[in-house]
Amino acid sequence: MIPAVYRGLTTAAWPLIHLYLARRKAVGKEDPARFGERLGRASLARPPGPLIWLHAASIGEALSILSLIGRLLDERPGLHILVTTGTVTSARLVAERLPPRAFHQYVPVDRALWVRRFLDHWRPDLALWVESELWPNLVGESQRRGVPMVLVNGRMSARSTAGWQRMPGLVRPLLSGFALCLTQSEEDARRFSALGAARVKSPGNLKYAAAPLAAEPEELSRLRAMTADRPLWLAASTHPGEERVAGQVHRRLAPKHAGLLTLVVPRHATRGAEVARELGGLGLNVARRSAGEAITPATGLYLADTMGELGLFFRLADVVFVGGSLVRHGGQNLLEPAQLGSAVIHGPHMANFQQIVDEMRGASIEVADGDGLADAVDRLLGDPQFRAERAAAAAAVASRTGGVLDAVLAELKPFLEALPEVEVARARA
Repeated sequence: MIPAVYRGLTTAAWPLIHLYLARRKAVGKEDPARFGERLGRASLARPPGPLIWLHAASIGEALSILSLIGRLLDERPGLHILVTTGTVTSARLVAERLPPRAFHQYVPVDRALWVRRFLDHWRPDLALWVESELWPNLVGESQRRGVPMVLVNGRMSARSTAGWQRMPGLVRPLLSGFALCLTQSEEDARRFSALGAARVKSPGNLKYAAAPLAAEPEELSRLRAMTADRPLWLAASTHPGEERVAGQVHRRLAPKHAGLLTLVVPRHATRGAEVARELGGLGLNVARRSAGEAITPATGLYLADTMGELGLFFRLADVVFVGGSLVRHGGQNLLEPAQLGSAVIHGPHMANFQQIVDEMRGASIEVADGDGLADAVDRLLGDPQFRAERAAAAAAVASRTGGVLDAVLAELKPFLEALPEVEVARARA
């Protein structure tokens, strides 16, 4: 009953939805050149043969399953994979990293007409949903068409669970549409089961199977030459409020660590101008990467307001603070800097990555606030042995893939074996 009410409301509210999307487009949150995709109008033809549709909400989710995509395509030569996400930044990054026979489209906004248009065109043979973004019309219409659906790398925070528990008439029909839910942890599995998922297993977190973030070797060499012999640290994937904290940490530590360079990479590069003004207001000498400004001896803070370059800066910095964690955002992925040899610091608000935080306990450093961050950065910069020990401990945790990818593929095997075989055989011929 409630899914039908939701469907009716999203149908009747189309003028408001159009207005909302127009405002998003005006501020750069929608892609004008591909806006039709958000209305279910495909910009590519459906390839022949079996097609897996894989939906990931945004950048983090999409990057976490690149290894899975690679294995699926390697093992099934006739297969194509459609990857959908909903954000402009994720579209750009994912498109650059997808292998041949995988391609990106924007997910349609969850209005029944647009969802049906999307499914009419793509006709997926299997749908894989990543983590926890569940759109009622998209799930329900896929279920009605008999598309097998599996949730992979499922994550459900305590806060999200509490929210869904207030809507049992909506969440139970949604989860009943999934033939299988594969979760990151046993706690996630318990939460999905409590919300109504019928078949739940926990093979582990695919983020452990993700390859290290890439970096351009020549640019890394160039930046290393610019920063040679300078103590430096990185505030990565920062959210509003955290850049100011990073600037304050720099001002406190600069007198103690001669030549200190602070690197700041905002989670959303579009905030670059705003962040530069805020940091400049603290009296800092700021160089902005998107403006082509070089790091000079006078530069105190380098603002890397570009997309897809975190791998570059993780390799440059031995000390990394992972943002989204001093503010109530839920954190970002600690494994990414740990894989690349950094000592890792984070704040207390890491609910979205709680399993990783638990496994990193004793390897990463948790701080409560800006003062704690300054103390941690100060100690790591001033004690090379301690810094090396923390980096090695974090790297050891990040290396524990534990066969997660193989375990996930084993659970997916029955669904993969049910895909059409005629086209696969023809592709091999």
